[in-house]
Amino acid sequence: MRLSDFDFDLPEELIALRPLKPRPASRLLLAEGTALSDRHVSDLPEILRPGDLMVFNDTKVIPARLFGTRTRDSRDGPGTAKVEATLLERLGDDSWSALARPGRKLRAGDVLDFRDLSAELVEKGEDGRVTLRFDRSGADLDAAIALAGEMPLPPYIAGKRPADDADREDYQTVFAEKLGAVAAPTASLHFDRDLLDRLAEAGVESTRVTLHVGAGTFLPVTVDDVSEHRMHAEWGEVGEEAAETIAQAKAEGRRVIPVGTTALRLIETAGQGGTIAPWVGDTDIFITPGYRFRVADGLMTNFHLPRSTLMMLVSALMGVEEMRAVYAHAIAARYRFYSYGDSSLLLPQP
Repeated sequence: MRLSDFDFDLPEELIALRPLKPRPASRLLLAEGTALSDRHVSDLPEILRPGDLMVFNDTKVIPARLFGTRTRDSRDGPGTAKVEATLLERLGDDSWSALARPGRKLRAGDVLDFRDLSAELVEKGEDGRVTLRFDRSGADLDAAIALAGEMPLPPYIAGKRPADDADREDYQTVFAEKLGAVAAPTASLHFDRDLLDRLAEAGVESTRVTLHVGAGTFLPVTVDDVSEHRMHAEWGEVGEEAAETIAQAKAEGRRVIPVGTTALRLIETAGQGGTIAPWVGDTDIFITPGYRFRVADGLMTNFHLPRSTLMMLVSALMGVEEMRAVYAHAIAARYRFYSYGDSSLLLPQP
């Protein structure tokens, strides 16, 4: 398939820059096969069936965007310049891989100061990544990053406004637990404690898995033949309890509905053997039309960027033409798009 098969035109004013409050007030486009209806996230207890199993990603977003100064010795004495670093992946107790700006002007040995946190640039890669070694480690480093950093908002929001204190709550799910993501599992941002309680009272079950969402989720696809695209890898874990809960639901013929593409990609990775089992590691699974789903029976997800791997994923679940109809409806009905936008519940025909 060609990249153009997953393109669409989105009016810029439909990109949400702030979430709605309360969280479940967002609209929900329900797609049951080709049938579309306009609902709200708060309607989920009435939409879903007793026994349905929702799978949530319990990763926690790091305030991974750091602003500071670079210090470098010169013939005229120490010189400083403004720098910015976005943490990508932890490499050790005191080290992170990061994207740093201005990348071309930085070099190994530079010292970067971020408020009360300091790091040495120990290695510079060809892809714009750098390796930073901080002046503290472990839990002390985590605490310092939490104080010094800002939430790493997606480029389509960060280009319109800076992150602020509200984003520290808004860009984190209510069940965020395991620190490690540099982007939020955004479909889960629509849930609050009251909605979770109402779902449980309606007989809808849930379980948790962990996938640390990486900044690669925002990388554009640069090849026209989508089969040539290589996915970024992200660390994830399906624990024994979650695997058993999902396996039991499948055995009993109950629907397994991941909340977000991250949860879907992870449980499909863990189910590659034909049945789901406990799994831990890096996944670079790339789901495109023609993929045979082994675990997921549906998906709750926000609206995605055109020409993205996530558009390919939802098209694999529902069908390419069906997703074109979903997005045409969403645009005509003025749904709010992307991370802080509205959501959809995609239920393919059995």
